[in-house]
Amino acid sequence: MAIPLDSGVLAQLFTEARTFSTWLERPVTDAQLERLYNLTKMGPTSANCCPARFVFVRTAEGKEKLRPFLAEGNVEKTMSAPVTVIAACDTRFYEQLPTLYPHADARSWFSDNPELSAETALRNGSLQAAYLILAARAMGLDCGPMSGFDPIALDEAFFSGSTWKSNLLINLGYGDSSGLHPRLPRLPFAESCIMA
Repeated sequence: MAIPLDSGVLAQLFTEARTFSTWLERPVTDAQLERLYNLTKMGPTSANCCPARFVFVRTAEGKEKLRPFLAEGNVEKTMSAPVTVIAACDTRFYEQLPTLYPHADARSWFSDNPELSAETALRNGSLQAAYLILAARAMGLDCGPMSGFDPIALDEAFFSGSTWKSNLLINLGYGDSSGLHPRLPRLPFAESCIMA
């Protein structure tokens, strides 16, 4: 049986965690990125479909390849981040279902239904991107998730000839808290939730 996490852990994951735009010059290692993925992949997805695919852009060449597709307001924070994750979805994720969900013919649920396949990939790929953010925070890394990029051009540059499609970008590293703005408000329970 799971036990509730203490307030310090909840603060690191949620209540004190922030979206960073400025970064300390402290590297994120390849071993950290592999550990990050190995935590992320354990989060649940429907029919264990695991459609997310991640590109860890961490070299100067990779960042320059990414630069032309960024909205102007996202350039500096992305160029200075130790790692930028392109969180993508594999539109043919169902090809892996005989391995990932072997107790049923789950591949057939999606292979002839492009609309369901696209919806499932985006929903579950977004869920996995959120797992990556929480796993990064749990590992002591800071995150800066964002849209604000040209997905068609990015996909052509990074995923040409593949079935991967970009979903969002997540800058990773050790955030510089001197660049933080005051926390913005969130909607209260009564405005966001219904008890049924």
